[in-house]
Amino acid sequence: MFFNALTLALRAIRRNVMRSFLTVLGIVIGVAAVIAMVILGDGTTAYITKTISKLGSNMLIMTPGQERTHHQIGAAVTFFDAKDLEAIKREVPNLRAVTPITTQGRVAIYGNESYATTVNGTDNDYFTVRDWGFSQGGMFTEADLKAGKSVCIIGETVKTELFGSGHAVGERIRLTNIACDVIGVLEDRGASTLGMDQDDLILVPLKMFQRRISGNHDIATFLISVRDNVSTESVRKEIEALMRERRHIKKGEEDDFFVQDMKDIIQTLSQTTGILTILLGTVAAISLLVGGIGIMNIMLVSVTERTREIGIRLAIGALQRDVLLQFLVEAAVLATMGGIIGIALGLGAAYAGVTLLEIPFVFNTSIIAIAFAFSTGVGLIFGFFPARKAANLDPIEALRHE
Repeated sequence: MFFNALTLALRAIRRNVMRSFLTVLGIVIGVAAVIAMVILGDGTTAYITKTISKLGSNMLIMTPGQERTHHQIGAAVTFFDAKDLEAIKREVPNLRAVTPITTQGRVAIYGNESYATTVNGTDNDYFTVRDWGFSQGGMFTEADLKAGKSVCIIGETVKTELFGSGHAVGERIRLTNIACDVIGVLEDRGASTLGMDQDDLILVPLKMFQRRISGNHDIATFLISVRDNVSTESVRKEIEALMRERRHIKKGEEDDFFVQDMKDIIQTLSQTTGILTILLGTVAAISLLVGGIGIMNIMLVSVTERTREIGIRLAIGALQRDVLLQFLVEAAVLATMGGIIGIALGLGAAYAGVTLLEIPFVFNTSIIAIAFAFSTGVGLIFGFFPARKAANLDPIEALRHE
């Protein structure tokens, strides 16, 4: 009985190919939009996670100032110093590496080329914390760090701006008015999640920076890498307790420093993109309902057009459930065809989108299955009323219909 109904449904659809296509267009657009939006959202989340992970694995960032204002460093803020660095390394277990960073803008000059960038005073633990290798040269020597020699390691952007495709290691540049020998070039990292160029930087020994650039012993930031399989939350609490003691913060007083976990940043951004994906997917899913209404409308028209046919079937012995099944299957077939076309179109649109945005293509089997099942369900739900109307026709009245 089902196969007979399916044959009749396909025959009816084939008789009106253009009308059938226009009927399922809403389903096609809805399914395609939902799949494309979700895949683009998942790809964006994956890209954000991967990009932030490049900053360093299991990393904590400690800066002076309270949490709500830690990004605004003013004169009243108490900076860190080398003794804080030594205390963290000595007192806090399960650390992979701790590196100090203090930053100032400078103009890098080589020959007739100049480029405004940021100079960072740090040490060799920086490369461990950031999981960052070299395309040319290597790290600072112990002598460079202890004596604060005028040597530097440059990012790929600075290298390209000053040296083009040439070799940079061994050359001497000026940081405004300070001569500096290039001993290494960092691997190309590209733009960060927030669009900042990670390769636009110069690294120098911390002591050299403090003596010749900043003129003080302040340290603005600590990057702290935690060992694998160790809770960053527990390490953060230990660091906060140590720094409260060192900075003489009494019980009940707010911290005058802030320790941020990179996992919190990843989680926050992932939740944000997830919410946006759900909102966009929901808006796209509305067109599925519109498509369902279109199916119901056309099926009602079809019932009216085929009233005499329905009357003949009922008169020669067809049961009401046979007629109901015929039109219900026809509506389901239309919705299923729309779902299949929509899936293909959605995957194509998603692939084009991720290629254009340069984000990963995350194949989401569950959303494809849900979209397909939902489209078929919409066809059944909105096709039921026209099918029931056809099944309830009076055979005599239907035979009289012109």
